[in-house]
Amino acid sequence: MKKITLSLILLIASFTYAQTVPDSLSTNPQTQQNAAQRILSGNINTGVTVGGYGEITYNQPEADNGELDVQRLVLLFGYKFNDRVQFVTEVELEHVEEIFVEQAFVQYSLTDNVNLRGGLMLVPMGITNEYHEPTTFNGVERPSIDKSIVPTTWREIGFGVSGRLDNVSLRYQAYVFNGFKSVNGSKVLGGSNGLRNGRQKGIQSTVDSPNFAAKLDYYGLPGLRLGLSGYFGRTQAEDEIEDIDGTSVGISMIGLDARYAYKRFTARGQFIHASISDTEDYNTLNSADLGSALQGWYVEGAYNLLPQNKEQQLFAFARYSDYDTHASVEGALVKNDAYDRDEWTFGLSYKIAPGAVVKADYQFFNYATDEDSPNQLNIGLGVWF
Repeated sequence: MKKITLSLILLIASFTYAQTVPDSLSTNPQTQQNAAQRILSGNINTGVTVGGYGEITYNQPEADNGELDVQRLVLLFGYKFNDRVQFVTEVELEHVEEIFVEQAFVQYSLTDNVNLRGGLMLVPMGITNEYHEPTTFNGVERPSIDKSIVPTTWREIGFGVSGRLDNVSLRYQAYVFNGFKSVNGSKVLGGSNGLRNGRQKGIQSTVDSPNFAAKLDYYGLPGLRLGLSGYFGRTQAEDEIEDIDGTSVGISMIGLDARYAYKRFTARGQFIHASISDTEDYNTLNSADLGSALQGWYVEGAYNLLPQNKEQQLFAFARYSDYDTHASVEGALVKNDAYDRDEWTFGLSYKIAPGAVVKADYQFFNYATDEDSPNQLNIGLGVWF
């Protein structure tokens, strides 16, 4: 294994009229917030809120060169017009050279428990797609399931409703979005990344049929949060070819997730299954290899090695993941065992202060083929404020 001395300095300056101090050491899944929730709840008075998060990573595969990367630097802006109307946006710089808008939506609060939303929003599926700030998950890299199947960061333009029903301990979300694009430039769906190439990300998005997404989170038991997600619809075809067989596929995706915290112990798990219809026609038309089912799951346990209630936390964790973007195939397509993967990740997450984390882990990869898979060492710095 090559040795490398890594010296990185991250300087992020921000000005705010109304800034809340993040409680990034909180491990209670019932009270944990993501960036948008923190902005929405932190604007006590009218005015502007500014924040951000960022990640710098070092990935060292076995027997190959390592890679250093400013994976992302995200600037968060919120504006509270009055007691009912707020605006939230995230502007993301990836790999120092690419700029995306990750969220940009307006929320109108009808009551304390009913909020209307419209704009570019995260699709509520699983855990990491909504909670992907670097201090909210263990491991330098996001779980592989949340790259290949969900796929994080998954956001589209839409509108809908969100809120809480505290009398039954439920948080709910329901939105109508534009869907994945069937053919995104030169990119098609399929392969090891499933639906990932179809994300439109709010960039001159095409729509021919609306898609529906919803999630329920139950928080009625101490330290436990349970999630049920659903996404249903079709991919979006170009107008001039939408009547040809294979120009779109149907998607039915279900997700189950759980997060738990007790004293110094935390655990989480997730299961995702996506059923894809009309893949035989789609693959024939586009020379693609999209599976008719995508499926994956993981379980993770972590323990804080430092005394409880200290300003710092040092979590040792282990995560096992199993995921397959060819869980089933249709027609003449032959199942590709290279898309059937599992992995172990062992590591440490050292939260040196609220909002700042140093991470290190080692990943053991295994494919359902006879080929050896190179394992990988990862080291990272993360901030969220």
